[in-house]
Amino acid sequence: MDTFVTITVVSDSSEKAELAIEKAFEEIERFGSLINFFSDKSEVALINKNAGISEVKVSLITLDLIEKAVFVSERSEGAFDISIGPVMRLWDFHRKVKPSDIEIRENIKFVNYKNIIINKEKSTVFLRKKGMMIDLGGIAKGYAADMAVEILKKNNIGSGIVAIAGDIVTFGKNPDGNKWNIGIADPRKNNDSDKILAKIALSDKAISTSGDYQRFFIIDGQRFHHLLDPKTGYPADTCRSVSIVAGKGIYADAFSTAVFVLGAERGMKLVQELGKELEMEAVVIDKDGIIHTTPALKGKIEIERSH
Repeated sequence: MDTFVTITVVSDSSEKAELAIEKAFEEIERFGSLINFFSDKSEVALINKNAGISEVKVSLITLDLIEKAVFVSERSEGAFDISIGPVMRLWDFHRKVKPSDIEIRENIKFVNYKNIIINKEKSTVFLRKKGMMIDLGGIAKGYAADMAVEILKKNNIGSGIVAIAGDIVTFGKNPDGNKWNIGIADPRKNNDSDKILAKIALSDKAISTSGDYQRFFIIDGQRFHHLLDPKTGYPADTCRSVSIVAGKGIYADAFSTAVFVLGAERGMKLVQELGKELEMEAVVIDKDGIIHTTPALKGKIEIERSH
């Protein structure tokens, strides 16, 4: 998954716990090999290679993930779009490479989730235009965390946490019998020791945070980060951080990106529309540092006093 994965479980047997954790890691690794954007052997690479040429038969897991990704695109009106691949590959946040306006313009024409054709009966995926590429980086970690939790439960683990980077899925209670306490990072103090902006207690829920501080570089005082707007190909500039709480990790992961791109006003409206269906709540820190929370989180979230 190209990131840190942490699995914490509560068990009366260290042997049972270690076996369950091992199986969960194996599942994450197997899944990662199917959807790796950078591996020539993955199913995603095969789909991208055959863009505009032919449909590709994929595993049920990959099909399900892509189908759910398209659902998020539809509900967010394209603010989340896995076909961002051709533009995403132009940016290099490690080497501080910003593509030219011409490069972005030439590649943005390939970005449109409506050109991802899924055939459930045949278990195939087809990208309609040659040059299209899907990148599942904005949804795969949440999906993997959900899968890992299911493996742990099947192996008689009643409570724990799976954290894949900023995507966290909780189940059961902590050893004290309370909900799991999760911190939300301050997007502008992420290198300081006092980096927690808020805390929230969760059980049998997922939380995912997308922020402009996670992968970024600064040129001439301007921050360029990895959360690209699929309509423009440039980093979205309406938020600093978005944390989504949801019933499933996959939706927390994908909608945290979608809401970040939409901005506080439109994003919060979308979360409230989907609230009941996906058990969704949100904490949005806009570009001015103002904190917005959905009504149901009031009283459940503890904002640090310095804010």
